[in-house]
Amino acid sequence: MRILVAEDDAATRLIFEAALQNFGHTCQTVADGAQAWDSFRSFHPDVVISDWNMPKMTGLELCRKIRGQPSGPYAYFIMVTTHDAPEHIFEGMRAGADDYLIKPLRPETLEARLIGAARVTSLHRELDLHRGELEGSNRELNLVASRDPLTGLGNRRALEEDLQTLKARVNRYGHSYCMSLLDIDNFKSYNDTCGHQAGDLALQAVAEQLKDQIRSGDSLYRYGGDELLCIFPEQSLNMANVAVERMRVAVQGLAILHPANPGGVITLSAGLAVMNPDQLRSVGEVLKDADEALYRAKSLGRNRVERVAAQPA
Repeated sequence: MRILVAEDDAATRLIFEAALQNFGHTCQTVADGAQAWDSFRSFHPDVVISDWNMPKMTGLELCRKIRGQPSGPYAYFIMVTTHDAPEHIFEGMRAGADDYLIKPLRPETLEARLIGAARVTSLHRELDLHRGELEGSNRELNLVASRDPLTGLGNRRALEEDLQTLKARVNRYGHSYCMSLLDIDNFKSYNDTCGHQAGDLALQAVAEQLKDQIRSGDSLYRYGGDELLCIFPEQSLNMANVAVERMRVAVQGLAILHPANPGGVITLSAGLAVMNPDQLRSVGEVLKDADEALYRAKSLGRNRVERVAAQPA
């Protein structure tokens, strides 16, 4: 183990150092509490053995400071004292000490204390390992819970969370954003004609193409069925229109055969809407605007991008 010894008496430090090296441990010794604190942060010991009475910082203060650290591996703390009164020992334990040694030191007593320290620090390392694995599993579960399993895009849960964040940014910082609802034209007939497996593959291909087209900072979600939604933070309606038109052309360029669609390939229709900080509108109202624009695109022949009438640029 890595052991830090804080002891102001030079002879006692030498006794500790000789005994710990004889037991096979790596040892670092310091002469006062301030040095001990600096060494603790650089040496990262498994065990701290500290005299109670030291200049600059007492062992009690050192123990409290170590226990006050918000994170990091657990350090087993052994308090060294000349007082064996129960109230004195309990005061050290309440400060965070794990064990104690009474002077004068006996090597066999020190070795026994270190056996216990090794067991406790080993348990803490195992707990830290399991905690890290659990946190990693939780992150993976949260990612899975917020992703559409077919396309890998954000799902409705992720969309709702992100929309609330964007709405707060609109209110707090005056940022605006655009959103676009995108729908694969005549997708039901594609499934009916080519089969649902082919439909899933086509939807995956469209999603991948759209992910390649959006800029860093934009977000893409599967809104439902064959309907996708893209959010464009801090873009004007005209800029977003250019981006969505590029996406529409890119999907058409995939040339995925669609016998029941005019033109013979899969295409997109899209509706655009904008939320401005000077407009007191809810997220639902903006979504409704985008949906109305999408309906207009379909009614005008599909494979086009439309914005709701009277929308500002």
